[in-house]
Amino acid sequence: MSIENLRTTVRGGVILPGDPGFEQAAQPWNTAVAQSVAAVVEVADAPDIAAVLDYTRRTGRAVVTQPTGHGATGDIDGAILVRTTHFDRIDIDPEQRVARVGSGVRWGQVQAAAAAHGLAGLSGSNPVVGVTGYTLGGGFGWFARKYGWASNAVRTFEIVDAAGHPQRVTADTDPDLFWALRGGGGDFGIVTGLEFDLVALPRLYGGRVMWSAERTRAVFDLFTELTATAPAELSIWLQRYQIPGAAPTVALDFAYLGDPAEGRHLTRRLDTIDGHLADTRGELSPAEIGKITAEPTEPSPSLSRGELLTELGDTVVKTLIDAPTAPLLNIQIRGLGGALAQEPAHSGARGAVTEPYALYLLGLGLPHLRGAVDNRFQEIIEALGTSITGAKPYTFLAPGESAAAAFDPATLARLREIKRNRDPHNVIRASFPVLS
Repeated sequence: MSIENLRTTVRGGVILPGDPGFEQAAQPWNTAVAQSVAAVVEVADAPDIAAVLDYTRRTGRAVVTQPTGHGATGDIDGAILVRTTHFDRIDIDPEQRVARVGSGVRWGQVQAAAAAHGLAGLSGSNPVVGVTGYTLGGGFGWFARKYGWASNAVRTFEIVDAAGHPQRVTADTDPDLFWALRGGGGDFGIVTGLEFDLVALPRLYGGRVMWSAERTRAVFDLFTELTATAPAELSIWLQRYQIPGAAPTVALDFAYLGDPAEGRHLTRRLDTIDGHLADTRGELSPAEIGKITAEPTEPSPSLSRGELLTELGDTVVKTLIDAPTAPLLNIQIRGLGGALAQEPAHSGARGAVTEPYALYLLGLGLPHLRGAVDNRFQEIIEALGTSITGAKPYTFLAPGESAAAAFDPATLARLREIKRNRDPHNVIRASFPVLS
């Protein structure tokens, strides 16, 4: 069956190699990742998805879904890349505190719509990240210490299964599949919509305070003290930056999910370190939460590595605090704990995280820098030794890594069993498939 057949069976756009705009359509968010796909299909509705799945079953190809292009690995040669941009509905029910959104929606859109009712979703730090991929991988950001994984807030998934059938998946209709979709990745169906709980949050207090690199040890010591006693409403991330052409810096980013006056009181010790280069502290709407870290909102080339830290002892200080940041752009340490460390009563595939800190390393993915950045990643990981566990959040996985690193053996075995039962021909492939 010719791939040209997709043009006559799909209502949405079908873009093939050689067509104008193909390279741009196939490009993931991380432009350092190349995707050699057989076609990009901008599906218009669930029947379009069923048609794509029927084609892939007949031809032995796979379907990979990337609503916004985040989390791509490049390991999808010959696949059909599905974009769900047209699934863009947003419905906020302020009385029930529930959002119903299409799978092409980004978090910034949800937060803007929910904030009008004094509500917020459990988003990450960047407003252009898609709700679907983030949530399928668990999803943790500024809200996680108070409310836990974003995936555990989901009430309903609307999917098209591997056989091409639309399904509404809940804890009652299909407990096993519901469990897998709540944090197990995108291997189990093509999501077209989600319904999830919102939290009451009219305002919050947060921002960034930045200093020159000479203050790094003092900032780290304060970070250690604050995270040891912070209530669940307060999340603090330490950031070390080395932007090309600029002097190295260190910053503390934070968000307090509550009364701004209490947030100011809890973070008052940030003023004990003088010499601020920047200070963005203030009251925010949940719709403005992306301002805290001010992450890039346009595609760019990058390399990353994520880990979970068991402690912040001498080894961590020597490796992550005293050593230069370069050739990396960013060394980030997030305080965890709170609700993330507790096993929810009705959780999905993402359970408790006992490690108290998460580490995220970032470098430019330009060809002439890749070798130095990759080598530095490896040096840091080897130097940290037992200060890291080897486990990591699914959304922190990087190209070349496996979903096995994101789940304990029992969870991974259950995910694999569900995958084999629901998609025996392995037609649907996540960026980090559980069967790899």
